Amino acid sequence: MTSSSLPRIDEDQLAAWRAFLRAHSTMLRRIARDLEEAGLPPLAWYDVLAALRDAPERRLRQVDLAERVLLSNSGLSRLLDRIEAKGLVERLACATDRRSFFIGLTPAGESMLEEMWPVYARGIADDFLPALGSDPSEIGRTLESIGEQCDAVRAASSE
Repeated sequence: MTSSSLPRIDEDQLAAWRAFLRAHSTMLRRIARDLEEAGLPPLAWYDVLAALRDAPERRLRQVDLAERVLLSNSGLSRLLDRIEAKGLVERLACATDRRSFFIGLTPAGESMLEEMWPVYARGIADDFLPALGSDPSEIGRTLESIGEQCDAVRAASSE
């Protein structure tokens, strides 16, 4: 790619990108630390359990779960081994594809998610909510728009 074909990004735009990354990273580190201090599982476990809770029938194919929690399939597989060993998820056979299986949320997993939520919520309330201002839906719409744009570009490039 030549310098003339590079996208133009001005200093304010680059500063906004860096601020977004810094805020995201700082919040996740704080919530992860708070979970650890409370003697609870790591933040990545919360993401997996919450994705399963929100899924139809509280289960997903592993590949779909990996996409929702932004992990590679192999990285998720190792994580699932640890979560399953604690009885929080279970692997279930897929009737339509013997090479595939579902990851299901167990009652113990749902209980753990409920135990983790107050710590997670406190991080959101203390660090994120005060910065939203009077119209949190505006920031929500902006972030949704960014996600939709990324999805559209990815879909177009895979065609």
